[in-house]
Amino acid sequence: MIKLLLDQGLPRSTAAMLRTQGWDVVHVAEIGLSTAKDIEILHYAYEHERIVVTLDADFHSLLMVNKLASPSVVRLRMEGLKGKELAAVLEKMVPEVASDLKQGAMVTVDRKTIRIHRLK
Repeated sequence: MIKLLLDQGLPRSTAAMLRTQGWDVVHVAEIGLSTAKDIEILHYAYEHERIVVTLDADFHSLLMVNKLASPSVVRLRMEGLKGKELAAVLEKMVPEVASDLKQGAMVTVDRKTIRIHRLK
């Protein structure tokens, strides 16, 4: 099962919505990481086998600079998504890239494309 960690800047309501549908998803604010540094969030995701979903390009940079093979990070290049909109994006996108995410990947998603860069 894919386990997601939604970063600050993404709607908290999305986590609740997806959980009602059986997804394993938490928001950083729900676990006391709303003011954590990006590297701390990556460490948490690694320790708890979660995939980070973020608007922040710094996560991809941290993975590359530190030569990390995990955790996977999904960067959304779609500002202003409301809770339901983000849930719909994740419901469509995650199944399409699940095998890549399980193996370790940096995924960039915009309104038209999904780009995948494997970490291993």
